[in-house]
Amino acid sequence: MLTFAAIDIGSNSVRLKIASVEQHRLRTLHEDREVVRLGESVFQTGVISPEAMANTIRALKRFQKAVQLHVADRVRVVATSAMRDARNAAAFTAWVKSATGWNVEVISGLEEGRLIHLGVVTHEVGARGRCLLIDLGGGSCEITFSDEGRIREMVSLPLGAVRLQQEFLHGDPPAKEDVARLKQYIGRELRKAERRLGNPRVGLVIATSGTAAALAEASVALARKLPVRKAAPKRFVRIKPSVAKTAEVRRLTERLAKMNNAQRASIPGIGTRRSEIVIGGAMVYTSLLERMGLKGFRYSPLGLKDGILAQMLADVDLRASVHRKIESERWEGVLEVCKRYGVDTKKAEPVRQHAVQLYDELARVHELPVEYRLWLESAAMMQDVGKYMNHQGHNRHTQYIVANSEIFGFSPEQRAVVGAIARYMGKSRPDAVDRVMRAVPIEQHGNVMRSVVLLRLALALNQDRVSAAVRMRARVYPKRVLLELAPGRGGAELEAWSLRKEADYFREVFRRDLAVEVA
Repeated sequence: MLTFAAIDIGSNSVRLKIASVEQHRLRTLHEDREVVRLGESVFQTGVISPEAMANTIRALKRFQKAVQLHVADRVRVVATSAMRDARNAAAFTAWVKSATGWNVEVISGLEEGRLIHLGVVTHEVGARGRCLLIDLGGGSCEITFSDEGRIREMVSLPLGAVRLQQEFLHGDPPAKEDVARLKQYIGRELRKAERRLGNPRVGLVIATSGTAAALAEASVALARKLPVRKAAPKRFVRIKPSVAKTAEVRRLTERLAKMNNAQRASIPGIGTRRSEIVIGGAMVYTSLLERMGLKGFRYSPLGLKDGILAQMLADVDLRASVHRKIESERWEGVLEVCKRYGVDTKKAEPVRQHAVQLYDELARVHELPVEYRLWLESAAMMQDVGKYMNHQGHNRHTQYIVANSEIFGFSPEQRAVVGAIARYMGKSRPDAVDRVMRAVPIEQHGNVMRSVVLLRLALALNQDRVSAAVRMRARVYPKRVLLELAPGRGGAELEAWSLRKEADYFREVFRRDLAVEVA
């Protein structure tokens, strides 16, 4: 039984969730969370303060004990907005590596939104229909329009609760001028969201993360006219709200903006730490709900860490339902890149088909991991995107575009692998000292090299794209591989010649001879 651990290093807090795989599903074993305010100094000075680093490291060391106790087979550590903005992010990731042995993966806002969406639609009842997802964290706000469990549109905005507090709200309570300035800023950013999302008509709005939880509980408490204490109690009787209505959120936001920190902390659901940053987040929710004509939102405790766990399950369990979803999502991302850069997918499709056929029929020869089937397909479809920039040296441009594009479902490491496979279709060959290969984990270099050979063979099989593609059959013998070609309308002589040119490199990589016969 596999056990996974997901760690979310956010701008406000760090979260841990550990789950085991049982019958192709995830069962939660342990959860933990600590407020560290990693982004507080970032949004003021552009760097993470030593105090915030130290607080986060202490929390991660505590998480590590739980991970070791549950004997997690795999740990994935993801960082978001504060780390994206911090100039000294590399120093902090190095400290985390030294203290825990974990590699921190800094993801983009859109990848953050994709993983949150994945976590919600995998588990949340009703999220498979037409809905809007809102995740307002410490540094950013991701808004996703989802339909039938698929992302239709998504936008990531710099509207995190900690960021807005640091940049706009300095008084306690905040000055009216500061509140007005913040409203203008939120309106400007939400107009960007409206241009991207339009006015999606949805019956369900799901909000995640701490600000949503606080607003939902506080708005329900005020609607029920629960007494507000003069000081924050040591322990609240928790309310478990399902829905916060827009009008209630509006009234709560107006009330919070006039209170000092102690008064905000006394409201049920907000508490002492959330009270320091809740005003900005509340104003974002009020503006967003009203501008889009939404009746309110339903709070969900699911979020980024749940999406990370679902992704890890999909990567290792091919029978899990989430695996099929992610594979489909990844392929849609590949086709979107092809469309964006003018690739003729009808011409690329025969290359993809031959690449897959070579992967399947030469499995005993290449011994590549199962995920490389998709990496090879993706490289086959996108290997011409660099021509959008320049036909000369287009393989270099292809690698740059693939490695640096936002492709749903692909992590930066996976994009580096796919880009490297597509890079070496010309005269050059993979070399560990190349800049391209240095971006690929050293343990993947051999897999990339073998994939490059397979893709080169697939391209060689498609030299004459005007005529029908040749049919191919591979036979594996102890010391050689035989490719039998059945000519298309234009014959197969050019393809056979191109394949034989790859024989030396094939022998160098696979230690077998490559023979070609035309039927």
